[in-house]
Amino acid sequence: MEVERATTAVAAGGSSAEMAVDNAAGPGAVEKPRFDALMPSEMGGRGRPQFRKVPVPPHRFSPLKRCWMEIYTPVYEHMKVDIRMNIKARRVELKTRKDTPDVSNLQKCADFVHAFMLGFDIADAVALLRLDDLYVDSFEIKDVKTLRGEHLSRAIGRLSGKGGKTKYAIENSTRTRIVIADTKIHILGSFVNIKVARDSLCSLILGSPAGKVYSKLRAVSARLAERY
Repeated sequence: MEVERATTAVAAGGSSAEMAVDNAAGPGAVEKPRFDALMPSEMGGRGRPQFRKVPVPPHRFSPLKRCWMEIYTPVYEHMKVDIRMNIKARRVELKTRKDTPDVSNLQKCADFVHAFMLGFDIADAVALLRLDDLYVDSFEIKDVKTLRGEHLSRAIGRLSGKGGKTKYAIENSTRTRIVIADTKIHILGSFVNIKVARDSLCSLILGSPAGKVYSKLRAVSARLAERY
């Protein structure tokens, strides 16, 4: 009996599928329903807002206070995300609103604030809000080579160059932004450009002279210009 029922169900399913295909192919085909995108308040299930918390390092507290309105304006007015500074916990708190157009805006704002905490200028960090293919990559000098004492100081000097000349040359040729904070290095840019800048910085850490890195950068930049 069970075998007969299963056979009947399969046959019925096959016939109904064929009818659906025939109906869809016919002149009176039913259009597929199209639904509007869900608002962030509707995606939480119970309408709960989503939060992000970005800690503020001690050395970035004064710059944050000085540039607060430049951070607040694009986040609150353009991205439609609530933002406040929790002075007691020393962190910036972000929350979605009912009129937030896209739930991904919350993470973009968190990345924007985090980039400012790492030391990037607001004019550079605000690009994270406008473009989708920008990232921040961080690494330390000891991840490339273990250096101590004067050797470490000379490596940091090679990275920046006289008056920041080497750092600016890498930034301009790879279309990235670089922050050298003691032994930590942060790079803001697209995935391909970050890789090129990171390879140049690693070569300098390993001891390559700046002239050799410049010539390699010129070749790579020309190749990237041909590709894009």
